[in-house]
Order: sequence, then C-alpha cells, then structure tokens
Amino acid sequence: MGGLRGIVRGFGFVRVAILARVLSPKDFGVYGVASLVLAFLEILTETGVNVFLVQKKDNFQKYLDTAWIISITRGFVISLTLFFVAPLIAGFFTSPESSNIIRLIALVPLIRGFINPSIISYLKDLQFSKEFRLRSSVYVFDGTMAIIFSLILRNPFGIVIGIIAGVLLELVLSYVFVKPHPSFTFNLNHAKEIVAKGKWVTLSGIFNYLAQNGDDIVVARILGNTPLGFYQVAYKISTLPLTEVSEAVGKVTFPTYTKDNEDKRVLRSNFTHTSIIVFSLVLVFGILLYLFPDIVIKVVLGEKWLSAVAVLKVLAIFGVVRSGVGLCYSLFLAVGRQDVVAKICLAQFIVLAIFIFPMTRNFGILGAGYSAIISSIIPLPIVFYYLNKIFKDDYES
Repeated sequence: MGGLRGIVRGFGFVRVAILARVLSPKDFGVYGVASLVLAFLEILTETGVNVFLVQKKDNFQKYLDTAWIISITRGFVISLTLFFVAPLIAGFFTSPESSNIIRLIALVPLIRGFINPSIISYLKDLQFSKEFRLRSSVYVFDGTMAIIFSLILRNPFGIVIGIIAGVLLELVLSYVFVKPHPSFTFNLNHAKEIVAKGKWVTLSGIFNYLAQNGDDIVVARILGNTPLGFYQVAYKISTLPLTEVSEAVGKVTFPTYTKDNEDKRVLRSNFTHTSIIVFSLVLVFGILLYLFPDIVIKVVLGEKWLSAVAVLKVLAIFGVVRSGVGLCYSLFLAVGRQDVVAKICLAQFIVLAIFIFPMTRNFGILGAGYSAIISSIIPLPIVFYYLNKIFKDDYES
C-alpha cells in the first residue's frame, strides 16, 4: 500500500507539474468547481457499502448483488442531478465555463456505479499486492490520458476525459480479475441492513466533505476561479505527501484493526506503534514543505504559480494536523464507531463555518488556509476522548 501511494502521488506530482504548465490557474479553478460539486453529490448519497462489506466477518458475498444495485442506482441519481443542475451551479459560482465541464464529469458516477463490488475483497482479505496492481494501473492510465488530452485541447476538459478513462478501465478490470460477479438480484432486507449500518458513514462523509472543501467553496464564491486555482493546487501539494502516508496506512489498518478488535491489548499496541511511526514521517514532510515552499513551487509548478507560496506554508501545517486526526478514523471504523467519525467531522465543519467567511474576506486565500488549520485543531479533544474510551477495559465495542 505504501508502494501504491508512492507511485500514485509520485505520478501525481508529475501530472500536476505538466498540467500547471499547460493550463492556467483559472482553468484549474473551472475544473475545481466541477470536481467540488461531483464530490459533494457522491458524499451526499454515500451508502457506506464498502465499509459495511469490510466489517462483515461472515459471508459478505450474499450482500454483493444488493450492494451493486444500490451503487448503480446511486450513480444514476448523481449523474442526472449533475446534468440538469449544471447551469445553476455555474451561476452560483459565477463560472459559466464550468457548466459543460460539470455535464461531462456527470459520466463518472454513472460508470462508477457499475464497478464490481467484489473489488473490496482485496482490502477485506488483506490482499494488498492485488490492490496495488489494480489501483496503480488505473491511476497511471487516468493521469496519462489527462495529460495527453490536456496537451491536445489546452483546456480543463482534458482532465475530465482522463478521469472518465480511468473509471472505464477500473470497471473493466473489476470484472476481468475479480470474482464473484454480481447479478441483478435485490434483497430488501439486505438493503435495509446496509443503509442502517451506513447512515453514520453517510453523515461523516457529508460533514468531512464540508470540513475539507468548505474553504474551496467559499474561495470560489468570494474570490473567483483564479484564486481558487492557486488555493487548490497549493492544497494538493501541501497535503499529498502528508495525507497520503496516513491514508495508505489507513487502507491497511482498517481491515487489520477489524480482525484484531477482539483483543484490546493487541489493538492498542498496533494502533500506538503505527501512529507514532506514521506521524513522525508526516511531521518531517510537513517541516520540509514549510521551510522550502518557494523551491517546491518553482520545481513542481513553475514561476507563474509563485503567488501560492504563502498559502502553501499555511496548508503544510494543516496537512500535518489533518493526517494525525485521519490516523484515528480507521480505528473508529474498525470497532464499529462510525458515529465518532461523524461527530469529529461535524465539529470540524462547525468550526470552519464560523471562521471561513470573515477570514477569507479579510485575508484572501491565506485566511481560508488559517481557517482550515483552526477547524482541524479545535476538535482534537473529541478524538482523544473517544480514543481513551475505546481502550478502557470496560468499554464494549
């Protein structure tokens, strides 16, 4: 999984470096509006299917057919919604160029809904080498197509075409290499169980989206496409080496903690050692980004992006704090406490909502970055409270 994230984000840096020289900050802002809306609708309709399937310790395959139909239905709903509300969204962000981009990106959830849900077995059964081959192939193909079509078209449509190509490849691979295959069989009781278990995943996803993307939304609404382009690219650079380390570990620890959660001592030992090692790596990356932001910008993006240097320093701090909190999410999910993740994300969103508007108006994209840091720091007492509660001898997960 570490190798996967290394390849994905190493190639991601190359992808961003090339696209930053082909497209303008405004182009990135136009694409950013479309990606924000897509992400919001995907989170809003998240059913928690994948988390549910990983948590099931008995025969989870009996839920595959129903899970697949739920995913297909969700994809159609998101796609149709995006297509019809595209002009309204573009108007809200005063970004008319985004309308057609939004309608094109609507194909992504439609295609993604048909992916074989058995693909989650790679993580559930700790088959990380297979996950590595699948995800790295999809991401490299996605990025290559995005670069090729951006060089040809010289506009943000190239990025979206790359994403669509990647999703199509994942769809094909999920049926060629992963079994069993789902069928059009729907079980209402299974659906109710999935939705009941997934409601906290849905809520935590919504709150997490708002906490992590509320700054982007406000920057786009108040400052416009070009500042959004600077902010989003700085955000990606500052959080890539930081969050990817913790996210790679989270992919491994969630199914591992799930298998170990009956032995509290083993669970606590694994969690403590993993967190110390990963956070140490993240801290080193964060310090380097904070000390040398101008060098990173020049090497990765080029001279025209130097306006993002100041906000990159601010977001480097945010990335470190966010990674630390993110390390705890897999533990909470493993012991069935999706509600804790939802509470943490809600707290982050509330704090961000309080600070983001006045700070962005007064300090521009720097203010948005400061708001992101504050929203990640203030909810830390909630994290520590539930960690302590989980590891108490009398706590029943």
